[in-house]
Amino acid sequence: MNPGPRFGIEEEYFLTDLDTRQMLAEPSTELLHECRETVGCTFAYEMFQGQIEVASPVFTSTDQAADFFHNVRSQLNRTLAAHGLGLLCAGTHPLARWHEQCATAQPHFDSLFREYQSVAQRSVLCGLHVHVEVTEGVDRITVMNAVTPWLPLLLLLSCSSPFWQGADSGFMSYRQVVCEGWPRMGLPEHFEDEGEYQRFLALLRRTGTLAADGNGWWGLRPAIRYPTLELRMTDACPRLSETLLLATMFRVMVAFAISTARPGARHDPATRWLLEENRWQAKRHGAQGQFVMEAEGEVMNARQWLDQARTTFEDTAVRMGEPRLFDQAEALLLAGNSAERQRACHARASARRVEPVACMQQVVDLLLQESRG
Repeated sequence: MNPGPRFGIEEEYFLTDLDTRQMLAEPSTELLHECRETVGCTFAYEMFQGQIEVASPVFTSTDQAADFFHNVRSQLNRTLAAHGLGLLCAGTHPLARWHEQCATAQPHFDSLFREYQSVAQRSVLCGLHVHVEVTEGVDRITVMNAVTPWLPLLLLLSCSSPFWQGADSGFMSYRQVVCEGWPRMGLPEHFEDEGEYQRFLALLRRTGTLAADGNGWWGLRPAIRYPTLELRMTDACPRLSETLLLATMFRVMVAFAISTARPGARHDPATRWLLEENRWQAKRHGAQGQFVMEAEGEVMNARQWLDQARTTFEDTAVRMGEPRLFDQAEALLLAGNSAERQRACHARASARRVEPVACMQQVVDLLLQESRG
């Protein structure tokens, strides 16, 4: 068995009042200190005071990641429960209103709010970020080109943001809609290799568009501080099992690309419009979308696309000790992703003639329960 490349996971969470079910706008310094003490050096602040992030250590197996995040979520929930609060892990908080949220007073975040104004102020969002190590000597950009066409598949499995400011957005991932206000967001540009990518960053820095240590915010990017590719397109997942599934799928895709003689060679700028359409389908319709991988190829539904992924990547998954990976992904498709579960919860409450605010509170309760780890 080949254990595959090392990896790390970053999860973001909304702090939520268990009584009102609202996102906490201004947690006390003492509360945030308790959260930091609970998870130690893996704790990180986020753009808004009512959000926190946990950035994992380096893992070599899915079991390590499962144990770590089970403990993190459980311990954080115990800490928060003493204050009448809970942890909510999803792309958007169903009841949060962005204009009521308070920015985190740190230099990095201050600069983001100054530069991006209302785009930053509206970005009350949580994502799932996964870093996967790329073997030394392998060009990360060519690996990125090979994995990029599969990003909408990972997105549709992760969709968890159908509600925005107490109403149905009409999207399965409204987080992706809000993200579009940021520059260099969404699908990464097509670069031939690392050299071309670095020349692009150098141009942006020369013009003052990008800070000296800045990077793109694409849904997949080479990290600056680590020898990794970082997945950023996926919504935060309430169920830890879905976080682990997506992290493993991405890791398998990167491992497959690394093992290929010329990774990314069959993908070029001419295929980008297909990728954009697939991303639109994923964020709007999720698992109910229609997808095309090649201009002359047939239109596929999500189940058929997952079958294509199984055909491409399953041997790599088995070699990495993940023989059930695609069975688990298929089970998720059949049972419904988080966005579908949230809408079903809301529909059940509405059918019982529950008041609209109470309907949304039941959705929050569902997410709080699923986020316990």
